Amino acid sequence: MAQKVGYIGLGYAGWPLAANLFKGDFDIYVSDADYTRAQEFAKKHGCNAVKAGSDGFKDVDVLITMLPNGDIVRDVLFGKQGIVHSLKKGKSTVVADMSTADAFNSIELAKDLEPFGIDYLDAPITQRKNHETDVGKVTVMIGGNSDAAVEKALPALKTMAKYHFRMGKVGAGHAMKAMNNYILAASICALADSFTVGAKFGLDPGTMLDVLNVGSGRAYATEVNIRDEGLTRRYDSGFQMYLLVKDLAINKHMVEKMGLDSPLPRTVHGLLKDAMDEVGPSVCHTQLLKAWEKWGNVEIKKTPQPPAEYAPLPWD
Repeated sequence: MAQKVGYIGLGYAGWPLAANLFKGDFDIYVSDADYTRAQEFAKKHGCNAVKAGSDGFKDVDVLITMLPNGDIVRDVLFGKQGIVHSLKKGKSTVVADMSTADAFNSIELAKDLEPFGIDYLDAPITQRKNHETDVGKVTVMIGGNSDAAVEKALPALKTMAKYHFRMGKVGAGHAMKAMNNYILAASICALADSFTVGAKFGLDPGTMLDVLNVGSGRAYATEVNIRDEGLTRRYDSGFQMYLLVKDLAINKHMVEKMGLDSPLPRTVHGLLKDAMDEVGPSVCHTQLLKAWEKWGNVEIKKTPQPPAEYAPLPWD
């Protein structure tokens, strides 16, 4: 019998991720805050659309959530239209949250689901290239207390992922995602600083990236998002400024709670919050270069996307 999989959240990343589920043998149920979007997805892919707050997920074995933040995940489960009471009990349902959320809140959510006999996993994603959500090549970081729950959710998660890593207990996946995005953001800030100083010194930003991408400064920012979306002024990464700033607030909270008195998480969060104030919350995060241009009173030259002639990474 085909495993029944529910999926909530058909946004920019959620829609293509959910579309990958059809590579497996699943009976699929989808929902979104915009029910017409769920209907559109169901019509296109031949699955079941579920209205928010209904009992349409009552028979699912795995329920995947992909939502803007953990508060919304909690509301979907326990809010006024919460569906937790309609889910199968007795370890029959696994909730796998692929959102980016606070690890400590996820631990509490898992505890709150225990009386219902529902297992919880945090399973956020990252990717090596933009839009790998579309082709099932993301990386999933899994936190879970139950090996059986992880094994139950893995068939669905594997349709969306090229790599998956068991990070530890509940919260470990979200902790890793917060640090992943912190490292990304710190490298973007360093790159924006370097472009600004380089422009003042007369360096071409495209050539700067050519050097970085065949040297020790190579990073996701140099190889993918700033190269492909920022310098080209295409601004189509799909990752909005407010989401990056939200993730950095999560990381800052985690660092403080773990007792590390480091100024860098606060600085990176503050810089990108200021940049968001300059360019707006809903724009592609690569538009942050405009803030650095303003602060540095300089123009960072628009550069065509360079050819991908760099040596492949070992795992390619």
